[in-house]
Amino acid sequence: MLASQPHHHHLAAVLHLQDRRASFLPPTTSKRHLIFPISSYGHHDTIPDQETDGASTSETNTFRTHNAKSAALLRRHLSPQISNEENQETHLPLLQQDREKLLEISLLSKRTPQFPGSIYANASLPLVQSVFRGADNYADEVDDEMLVKALEIRRKVTAEIFKESMKKGKFGITYCENLVSKIPEFIDYVMIKAVSMKEFPEFSRSSYNVRAEIFIRECGVVPLIRWLKHNSLSYPQIGKLICASKGNLECIRRLAQWLKTIHVNGRFIGVTLTRAGGNVLERSIEEFNEIVEYLEDNGVRRDWMGYVVSRCPEVLAFSMDELRSRADFYLNMGMDKNDFGTMLFDCPKVLGYFSMEEMNQKVAYLKEFGLSNEDLGRLLAHKPQLMACSIEDRWMPLVKYFYYLGISKDGMRRILTTKPIVFCIDLENTIAPKVQFLRDIGVEEDAIGSMLARFPSLMTYSLYKKIRPVVIFLLTKAGVSQRDVGKVVALGPEILGSSIVNKLDVNVKYYLSLGIRLPVLGEMISDFPMLLRYNIDILRPKYRYLRRMMIRPLKDLIEFPRFFSYSLEERIIPRHKIMVENRVNFKLRYMLAISDEEFDVRIKEAVERRRRFESGDICEPSDPQNDDCSDMMPVSELPDELANHSED
Repeated sequence: MLASQPHHHHLAAVLHLQDRRASFLPPTTSKRHLIFPISSYGHHDTIPDQETDGASTSETNTFRTHNAKSAALLRRHLSPQISNEENQETHLPLLQQDREKLLEISLLSKRTPQFPGSIYANASLPLVQSVFRGADNYADEVDDEMLVKALEIRRKVTAEIFKESMKKGKFGITYCENLVSKIPEFIDYVMIKAVSMKEFPEFSRSSYNVRAEIFIRECGVVPLIRWLKHNSLSYPQIGKLICASKGNLECIRRLAQWLKTIHVNGRFIGVTLTRAGGNVLERSIEEFNEIVEYLEDNGVRRDWMGYVVSRCPEVLAFSMDELRSRADFYLNMGMDKNDFGTMLFDCPKVLGYFSMEEMNQKVAYLKEFGLSNEDLGRLLAHKPQLMACSIEDRWMPLVKYFYYLGISKDGMRRILTTKPIVFCIDLENTIAPKVQFLRDIGVEEDAIGSMLARFPSLMTYSLYKKIRPVVIFLLTKAGVSQRDVGKVVALGPEILGSSIVNKLDVNVKYYLSLGIRLPVLGEMISDFPMLLRYNIDILRPKYRYLRRMMIRPLKDLIEFPRFFSYSLEERIIPRHKIMVENRVNFKLRYMLAISDEEFDVRIKEAVERRRRFESGDICEPSDPQNDDCSDMMPVSELPDELANHSED
């Protein structure tokens, strides 16, 4: 962009021709006076020169105090210095700060205010001309650093012109400053175009400022900025788009309007345009429509398209061949079009955010757990977020940690298939603290691995909002002792996912209403933690049948709380009828916790013992280890503390 800048001599000529109204000042070697123009009114001042024989300055004429500094500066550049030792005339070298000042005078858009006695009012260009009078001397004085400085000053002038154009478009000062700081490439583009406009006859006599202002107005950048700002784009996004357009500003508006047609939300238009890539502004609308039609043919619904494109703008930069290869990567796993479309809606990044090499590596790593190609397709369709995880940073440390906890490869496969989100969770900050908490409450080390493999959802619960409050509830409101709380969690980790208000507290109150004391309830929960997870609508009919139809005491329920885990219609009622028909009675444990074949055998044995007892062959009618006839008591004969709590 800047490689075609004029040579040093060309820059001198540019500086020389900036203002033809100024006149050269002929050099003078007078010892006594130096006469020079200082204002547009043609006034001349007499400046006393020092005597060559070292006479005191007090003997000469007095300086004019208001321009003495200006006169001294001019004399330093224009007065010849005569050496007392060598009779030769040389010029003082141009100081760095003076050279920069000369460039600033010649390039700045606003001239220094003029007033009588001002040194830079009319004498600025003669000063430049007199300094750069000789081509050879100029080539020695001006170097690359001066050219860079001149270019920087011109950039500042162009930026100020751009800000003024934005202010005319009703933009605030702060917004103008922020936006201009984000578009340095476009400022250079304006600068180049304004310079090239001088070649046209209509602009041959126009100043640089006028040309730059005309170009900014005709390219329509200010109305475009207003339109983009109205469409919720931030100034960094606007600046990035303007620089990426390479001067073709209309393509920005065209693409933004097309994004609206596919239902991209207004606040995501800026993100989509900036993340899609620079080449996306060079593509045609027909190419974008072809991409959308292909995705729609493969399961992405039309009303999902805006969501998918805004979350994965990289898809707009793909060629059709690359897009097809990425889609086939998932479709070849046995995933149908509906699953493919649903997967893209759940996680649009899986299609365009990762390279094909990275995607193949992740699929190969997941297959090492024993998953088939079809299983993997179903897994990714259900949880596509797996493709967003890093193998080195996420999966490998997690697998090593599971091996340390004693989880086998089959257990890891179960975790991966039942709760794949576990492989996306941070190990150090999420999983490890929960495992340490389980150790702290008394869960045995060898039981932790089996707990996590059996109930992987435990690793997704919040430690401080879910797990700890449940443990505290068990210790304080459910009667579980501190010694048994680890056992309860190990036997029933699902209890850690239950709601305290809607489930646990309601069940505890129900059991207490039956007459069970809190310490006894705690022992029942330690024996069967799932007792707190059942729905009361299921518990109530079973308890009513136990007390009214089976005429069992509450003690039987306390001894065997798993009674509530069996189906009332399919196991409790049928087996109770069989016992009544055969006039035998078993404890609840032997009645329910055996298979149908074992139950039939037990019934036959009990009937045979009763027959032999009735015939006088034996003295005891039943085996006290297996049968319990004393349980067959009417409710009226129960102890008062139990009979009072029986349900009506």
